[in-house]
Amino acid sequence: MDALIKAADSALRTLFATPHASHACPTVPETHVPLTDDERRLSVGLMRVNHVGEVCAQALYTAQALTTPNAALRRHFEKACAEETDHLAWTAERLQALGGRPSLLNPLWYAGAFGLGLLAGRMGDRISLGFVEETEQQVGAHLQGHLHTLPQNDHASRAIVAQMQKDELRHANAAKSAGGADLPAPAKALMRAAAKVMTTVAHRI
Repeated sequence: MDALIKAADSALRTLFATPHASHACPTVPETHVPLTDDERRLSVGLMRVNHVGEVCAQALYTAQALTTPNAALRRHFEKACAEETDHLAWTAERLQALGGRPSLLNPLWYAGAFGLGLLAGRMGDRISLGFVEETEQQVGAHLQGHLHTLPQNDHASRAIVAQMQKDELRHANAAKSAGGADLPAPAKALMRAAAKVMTTVAHRI
């Protein structure tokens, strides 16, 4: 019952509360250059996608912590979830600074990711960790693409994305070191396809 209450609390905090980071938002000592309207719209769309990704990360880790019978692994997932809260806060703050808004479909994204986390967790700890590893690897590649796409003048967004990418790849390596199984190619392809749908829709809605 305590675990269920904790999971419900995490969902409510992620979707309806203002997230608070435990580390300062990354910045770069660059001269501020105003963005054009087109640049601002591009940055808003990309940072909305990144914010959705962090909403999903909260759901995934919460669900996987809920399902594992391994207390040490549960703490591993909870620690990673707490670290991802920094990303959630940074992307939310940057969206607001750009005059944008989060995705209107965040409850749907959270529910879908939570379901995937439950499914992965029910398949055993090695598969659950493998799912984390593959997810974070794909997110890292996705963020690398954003570093190529974000306006060069948007130093604030670029600094956030660069730090997020480092953290996601660290989470992937930690999951592999903890014993994550290598997922079969069809599963990886399905994950990429689902992520493509999410990023395409979230960019606009």
